[in-house]
Amino acid sequence: MRYLLFQLIFLCATSYGYAEQKSVYVIPLHRDIDAPAARIVRKGLIEARALQSDYILLHLNTYGGELTAADSIRTMLLHCEIPTLVFIDNQAASAGALIAIACDSIYMRSGGSIGAATVVDQTGAVVPDKYQSFMRSMMRSTAAAHGKRKVLQGRDTVEVWRRDPLIAEAMVDPRIVVPGTVDSAKVLTFTVDEAIAGGYCEGRAESIDEVLTLAGLAPAVVKKYNPSWLDKIILFLMSPILQGLLLMLIIGGVYFELQSPGIGFPLAAAVVGALLYFAPLYLEGLAENWELLLFIGGLALLAVELFIIPGFGITGIAGILLCITGLLLAMIDNHLLSTPTGIDLTPLVQPLFVLSAGIFGGLLGSIYLSRKLYPTKFFGRIALKTDLTENDGYIGVPQELVQLVGATGTAHTLLRPSGKIIVHDELYDAVAEYGIINKGQTVRITHYETGQLYCIPID
Repeated sequence: MRYLLFQLIFLCATSYGYAEQKSVYVIPLHRDIDAPAARIVRKGLIEARALQSDYILLHLNTYGGELTAADSIRTMLLHCEIPTLVFIDNQAASAGALIAIACDSIYMRSGGSIGAATVVDQTGAVVPDKYQSFMRSMMRSTAAAHGKRKVLQGRDTVEVWRRDPLIAEAMVDPRIVVPGTVDSAKVLTFTVDEAIAGGYCEGRAESIDEVLTLAGLAPAVVKKYNPSWLDKIILFLMSPILQGLLLMLIIGGVYFELQSPGIGFPLAAAVVGALLYFAPLYLEGLAENWELLLFIGGLALLAVELFIIPGFGITGIAGILLCITGLLLAMIDNHLLSTPTGIDLTPLVQPLFVLSAGIFGGLLGSIYLSRKLYPTKFFGRIALKTDLTENDGYIGVPQELVQLVGATGTAHTLLRPSGKIIVHDELYDAVAEYGIINKGQTVRITHYETGQLYCIPID
């Protein structure tokens, strides 16, 4: 009897839909669209597939960001086999509009907006039309990817776009006119009511629960993306502020090492900074193998300059240039440099500015810290403070020997190759630059090096 009762309860629950709750995986994206944002979405989609979620809900609030990151997220959403919803919790501007349109269903909070997808540079200025053309095509194709639906017009059934590609293009190009929607020379931005009327929003909602109710998914089992500790570290290392600080650490460490040759704390700090700088960029696919090799090759040349070749010359300059090039190119997606008309260096402007600021800040910071840290008790241990006095057995090289270069004298002994010479009635040790100099020959001092006079015979 108890078994039959349980069966009856189960059948009743099934008939009312309670036994078939849908699972919804929520991915929060409340930030600028950049490489870390693309990582969040990618990790979220992977986890949603692993959990076999029935739906994916993107909780979106952004004013835009990088076009390459937005295109990556858009592609992931379009190719996702799990139905996707997006809840625009205030704004989906610029790159955010492209991401929202890629989802299967769009829901918006009161007061929210979607649109304004014109491509601009870091200063907010509109970039050349070739970039706008690319963005227009992406917006059109993304809207068209959702296909058409059949509607009844009078007595006829016609097919219309579920999301009109022309409206999506008008969010980029102010020249686009959509009768009844936008007819002025302004970039299109939809409010909630306008988005619903234009087919770019399925409904108004004030919370995720309301979205699920409107979508017919309530009650649902909701799971949310929570980044792991490793994800949090990677996202933290990829933040622009920390990237700038790491650049300063790298530049400052290299500068310190050039000022005091040898393997020490500055070089170790620069290496650690380089590892923290390149690791997240490499994991996200921004830094490629050859860019890492450029930086490592630059460090190798600097090591050769410090430990093998005396002084500072071509090898050191080449090493610095390779290091800077590797750091610069690691900041961007290299595909941005290639265009149908050739090579475009515009994407390098911002990274070059950041790198220049890092170099300038690193040098100033190095000079400042060298004056503040070295006198302290802890850091003072890595600097030599001992006075090397004559009373302790230390002797210096007489500076008057440098003034003898170019003077003439007489070989007091046989120089084979070392011996003694007389210059200005004073006896000095000297070395013959070549051959043997006989006693009594007239000599001329050619140079002074490492505490030793060098001479040649002149008769």
